[in-house]
Amino acid sequence: MLALTKSLENYFELSRLGTSVRTEVVAGVTTFLTMSYVIAVNPAILADAGIPPAAAAFATCLVSGLGTIAMGLWARLPLAVAPGMGLNAFFAYTVVQGMGLTWQQGLGIVFLSGVVFVVLTLVGVRQAMVRMMPPQLLPAIAAGIGMFLLMVGLNNAGLVQAHESTLLTRGDWTEPRALLSIAALLLIATLLSRGIRGGILIGIVLATVAAIPLGLAAGSEQQPGGALDAVLSLDLGGALSVGLVDIVFAMLFVDFFDSLGTAIAVVKKAGLEQADGQIPRLGRMLGVDGSCTVAGALVGTSTVTAYIESAAGIAAGGRSGLTSVVTGALFLLALPAAPIVAMIPSAAVAAALIIIGATIVGLAREIEWDDIDTAVPALFTMAGMPLMFSISDGLAMGVISFSALKVLRGRASETSWLVHLLGALFLARYVFLA
Repeated sequence: MLALTKSLENYFELSRLGTSVRTEVVAGVTTFLTMSYVIAVNPAILADAGIPPAAAAFATCLVSGLGTIAMGLWARLPLAVAPGMGLNAFFAYTVVQGMGLTWQQGLGIVFLSGVVFVVLTLVGVRQAMVRMMPPQLLPAIAAGIGMFLLMVGLNNAGLVQAHESTLLTRGDWTEPRALLSIAALLLIATLLSRGIRGGILIGIVLATVAAIPLGLAAGSEQQPGGALDAVLSLDLGGALSVGLVDIVFAMLFVDFFDSLGTAIAVVKKAGLEQADGQIPRLGRMLGVDGSCTVAGALVGTSTVTAYIESAAGIAAGGRSGLTSVVTGALFLLALPAAPIVAMIPSAAVAAALIIIGATIVGLAREIEWDDIDTAVPALFTMAGMPLMFSISDGLAMGVISFSALKVLRGRASETSWLVHLLGALFLARYVFLA
């Protein structure tokens, strides 16, 4: 045991980072408890795309476990990865439902996008983009995804519904589904406000137990399937038959900002940035991120990305990749529980989505609202995602308006040529589609 401890200290440079094996283990457990809700929430969202919940839960645990361990061993960062919130919604509601594709074709697109991620990382393009993209849009993109998840949660809970005259209106708050969602929402919020790390997961579990006598847990019977039903089910031929450039580009854009923003936040919080402010071993981090997306598509889940909940482990003292190794191991230990996830009612998951959305929307406070060049694109990004029910359209509105304002004000040189190129490509996309 002493020899193992010494090996871990040497490989992860624990002494230099001012941490210990015990601290790293505690941090890894803390990160797992904080983000464990993904085991339940991700399958529920992917179920709307048609993927059997048990299969999606198995894929979630497997890719999160192996990917987070790889992040710890290869990139040596206390950064956990899992199927991304927002990216799974993009997969389910934009790619599959919005485009009328099968979930197998959707997984094929995720696989191809993951390959593009890896190639761009190997040639250094993604790393170069880190230095060229405007940081002003990062919080707006995150907050927009939060509003998108909030809208999905409110609708799935039955708290809001469509209306011909007002677009949206209040749902029937007296029906059992809405009442259960409200109760779960209050429970989760209370647990989190008391500092209970696993508050979201606890709330989902208790809401599921309450749903059984109410007959609200029977929805899982509509989508039967085993844990391995989505493994190697991707349809590459079908994916290649649809317009790929637009979808892959949107996935790349969302995943890039998601991973980058998370990595920056976590690294800064841990005090691990290099002297020049850059993320250490950035290429390795992005390489793991892209490889996990490829692996996730093979086993049956949407795009994998870094999780901001990794900051919980940092707050508990985690400073090295050993934190990620512990978190990943716990995800693998959760694999036997994957089939149980199929019992979770939509009302319980809706409450979790509302809470998750609310916490992400809070990042809007980092937007420079006094700067009109930033405020307008930020608002377009945040409002566009939920109102048009499309993450990619919200992104496009933000980039186009950001670039246009800089050009029209004669300040185009203040931002990278890449931003103007992306804005032009997005604009050309709409002109072409029109």
